[in-house]
Amino acid sequence: MTAPLLEVRALSTGYGRTPVLHEISLELGQHRRIGLIGPNGHGKTTLLRAISGLIAPWSGDIFLHGNSIAGADPAKIVSAGLIHVAQANALFPHMTVAENLRLGAYNKRARAKSGDTLEQVYALFPKLRERRGQDCRTLSGGERQMVSIGAALMAQPEILMLDEPTLGLSPKLKAELCSAIERISESGVPTIVVEQDINFMLRLTDYFYLIHQGQVTAEFRADQSLDNQKIMDMYLGLD
Repeated sequence: MTAPLLEVRALSTGYGRTPVLHEISLELGQHRRIGLIGPNGHGKTTLLRAISGLIAPWSGDIFLHGNSIAGADPAKIVSAGLIHVAQANALFPHMTVAENLRLGAYNKRARAKSGDTLEQVYALFPKLRERRGQDCRTLSGGERQMVSIGAALMAQPEILMLDEPTLGLSPKLKAELCSAIERISESGVPTIVVEQDINFMLRLTDYFYLIHQGQVTAEFRADQSLDNQKIMDMYLGLD
């Protein structure tokens, strides 16, 4: 039996002495596009931070291609191909778009293909080609998010995790970004997406995990006949 691309097994962690995740388990395997939904403050971002090595697990394990990465150095996790685009697009504001993108290819595997990958990023986000010489501090929120995702693609991801990529964006920019993420998935990159917009999630994912109070309380396929009210009832713990 083939191991999942990524497996979280009975993971517990938190901040200081405050627990956030309670023996949470999920996997990215047969379903190569998974979504995480649930109320704010219930552990979705903490889960992505634990997977990418930004916070240490208290117990449980995380496996990438069948190998444990729990507690591994974040740089090693990135080098292994697991790339996390966090909220608030943490860019270098006084560096240009092109400079920020090229920094994404800092590991040896990605550097070898950086020229070709940069052209692919510009094809995915034509606005970034137009603004490649601009400092990132001069960009709009949507353009900065494009740079963040572009820099992640420069790292040659084998798995791409996106934490609320459309947060605070206008409907027009949200639609543009949704189309771009669809094309990334279609290119063969498995994705994990945290998002509050249910319609956005239904378009971008094959399988949902509902996270409530630090645990997976429901999971379902995106092609199930669930209307928005049913999903919202589950989201709010009413089902």
